[in-house]
Amino acid sequence: MRLGVAATPEVAVPTLNWLKTSGHTLVRIISQPDKPSGRGQEMNSSPVSQWAKTNSIELMTPVTAAEIDSALLDLDLLITIGYGRILPATTLLIPKFGCINLHFSLLPKYRGAAPVQRAIQAGETESGVSVFALDPGMDTGPIYTSITVPIESTMRSYELLDKLSVIGVEAVKDALTAIENGSTPVPQTGQASIAPKITREEAKLDWNSSSQAVLNTIRAFYPQPQAWTNFRGQPLKISSATISESDLKLKPGELRVVGNQCLIGTGDSSLALEKLTPSGKKEMSALDWSRGARFESSERCG
Repeated sequence: MRLGVAATPEVAVPTLNWLKTSGHTLVRIISQPDKPSGRGQEMNSSPVSQWAKTNSIELMTPVTAAEIDSALLDLDLLITIGYGRILPATTLLIPKFGCINLHFSLLPKYRGAAPVQRAIQAGETESGVSVFALDPGMDTGPIYTSITVPIESTMRSYELLDKLSVIGVEAVKDALTAIENGSTPVPQTGQASIAPKITREEAKLDWNSSSQAVLNTIRAFYPQPQAWTNFRGQPLKISSATISESDLKLKPGELRVVGNQCLIGTGDSSLALEKLTPSGKKEMSALDWSRGARFESSERCG
């Protein structure tokens, strides 16, 4: 088939690598226009745009709906992976076999922008990928294929997303075979849930919550926007932690160095902080940070 891919993030790259060597023809890549980023606000291309340029695949970065439509006229199928733009119903009908999407959850759970982060935040023990036919709804179309994977207890969002991006190659491969064979996708069933975009404010840690809930938030929001708290009036980002086995009773947010661990109290026990980023500094070990900070008696984050 003559295929196009509309994608923006790094997680689309494993699928792109496979498509380039598959028996299909990867006609073009559609990605978001270059955007300013960093302190200097320099214009930067998306990871998918960079891949297209490196691999000499035609790249389009349309701004208008009409420009998107024109990019689909000669395609048999469009595959979308985190493109970041909802396509109107009329656009979905342009390719011969329509459009499919690779989504990083087991639909209908976690429809929306942040399925991996929301699954970890909720304490889920499994996740997966779904490839479905796009319709005008938000991740509501019928499913061609899905693959389930366990979420390991130490996985953070980027680690799970990396794993799912590789598993997604098999899901896309199976979906393309099903489409070529004329198979009909199956309507979604089960309890639906939404995975909305994450805001920085909700990534602020609530030390009155349970240790497991706080740990899930740290895991879910790494590396973006990253879980954070306040220490001495400045933001402190937390990269990783574990649930402490210490029986020391600490108040929520209270800091204490015990042996070679930097402990912080929660609503039911305490966490051992591992990696963090103080304001204006690079990521460092929590123990090194605590030695420099020299906590005062009963000093707390919050």
